[in-house]
Amino acid sequence: MSTSDQIPAVRAGLTPRQARRIRIAAASVLMAAAAVVLAVRLASRSSVLVVGVYGLLLVLCGLVIELSRRGRTRLGSYLLAVGLVAALLMDWVVLA
Repeated sequence: MSTSDQIPAVRAGLTPRQARRIRIAAASVLMAAAAVVLAVRLASRSSVLVVGVYGLLLVLCGLVIELSRRGRTRLGSYLLAVGLVAALLMDWVVLA
């Protein structure tokens, strides 16, 4: 059989462009959610810690969007996951 007779392999998974778009969308949704939670938290309890925790999460989301735009989607995914877990832990432990 020649190489032209072979069936091309089907590639499973996302293309790099699709992965970037998904990470940008996820970070944008998380950024909007963090802004809403920040507004709700500030309405109920005005604190520098609240602004610090959710402000850092907003900055991290922006960083993930920029990393995804530059093709560093895996690093952006790790940072997004770690940042979200850290913000939730800080909210639960420090702000509770």
